[in-house]
Parts: sequence; structure tokens; C-alpha cells
Amino acid sequence: MTKLSYPFDEKSIRALKAGDAVSITGRVYTGRDKFHKNFADGAPLPVDFHNGALYHCGPVVVQKDGKWRVVSAGPTTSVRENPYEPSFIAASGVRIIIGKGGMDTATLEAMERCGCVYVQAVGGAGALYGEAVRNVSGVSMLKEFGAAEAVWHFDVVDFRGVVAMDAHGHSLFSDVAKTSAEVLRSLRK
Repeated sequence: MTKLSYPFDEKSIRALKAGDAVSITGRVYTGRDKFHKNFADGAPLPVDFHNGALYHCGPVVVQKDGKWRVVSAGPTTSVRENPYEPSFIAASGVRIIIGKGGMDTATLEAMERCGCVYVQAVGGAGALYGEAVRNVSGVSMLKEFGAAEAVWHFDVVDFRGVVAMDAHGHSLFSDVAKTSAEVLRSLRK
């Protein structure tokens, strides 16, 4: 298990390989469809993502006594962000993208060029990931986007996942597709 602490420097990120288990501690920002579209339309980023992490997540967050608490913070499907992610990676200096289901070749190429990795989080484990969020230090775009699409500022401890796409152009998703095609061909003989 490789332990990563915010800020996430390029050297540490480039040292990771697809298949590595990671534990993330520090600041993580959420961002989903409306965030990415807003960025693509030319709006400025609401936070500084340089050497940071973006989590494709629409958390369940409640407010009590003026303080936010995360009930659930499971990953959302990342493929929807494919049209936006390569330019976001290049412009923002983000080092870690967290989500589920993987992303396309253009995003993988941007990760390789810029020194970024994609960390696969486990779908259906929202309550567990919510426990890793120790503090909500802020929220951006809440009024504009609503709670599920807002940019939440999470302070996490021991947020776990697996590097599924690395900064060397290697993708576990491509490996699975290739192996599956080979098995399918062998079954047809």
C-alpha cells in the first residue's frame, strides 16, 4: 500500500504503477458533470487543483449546527467526464482523479503527459468512503449546482483505492478488455 499525502507531487505520482493500492490523506475536491461542463465553457476553477485530487462523487452531506457531515461519498461513473478531462488535467495540474469505471484513451494520454493517475474507488462503498472524510472544510458552487454537483472540499484520512490508469500510459481497463477478447476468441475455436 502506497501512502499519498496532499499536496501530491509529480514525482510520487509518476512512481505509481497500474495495480498499486493507495491510501490517500489530505485535501480532495469533488466534481461531477456540471463542474466539468462549467470549466469547458470557460468558467474559472473554483479551487486550486494543482498537485491535488479530483473525486468524481456526488456525496450525501447534511448540515448540523452549522457544520457539514458526510453520510455517504461513493464514486460516480467517470466515463461521462471523458469529453472534458484531458483539458482539465492539462489546465489544472491535478495529480489524482478518483472515480469508478475508468476513462478513455485521450484521458490516459493526458495523464501520461501531465503526471496524473486515475484511482479506482469501489462502487457501492459510499458509507465506507464517507467515514474516510474527516472534515468538510468548505464547498464551492453549492447555490449554482446543488448539493450533489457542488465542489466539496474534503479532508480525508486513509481513503483507499487502486491505481487503474497510471502516468506511464498503462490502464487496467485496457488489460481486462484485451484479455477478455483473447478468451472470447479462444472459446469460439
